[in-house]
Amino acid sequence: MKYAIITVINGNFAVASEHGDNLQDAIVAFHDRCKILWNAEDVISAQVKLVDEHLEVVMGKSENIGHEVTEE
Repeated sequence: MKYAIITVINGNFAVASEHGDNLQDAIVAFHDRCKILWNAEDVISAQVKLVDEHLEVVMGKSENIGHEVTEE
């Protein structure tokens, strides 16, 4: 089975990374990507998923990220 991290950040879809058949690397990349997006000041909303080659979520690795927008 092959694995990838897919994202939707502020409405923009992307394949963040591909990991071949290395599930361990894919899991680490999933958590790294989530950490980066939680800390990104320009991210209003994001969705991160670890998927297999059938676009099925692997091991429940799916995270919604949202930041409140404050008006100045």
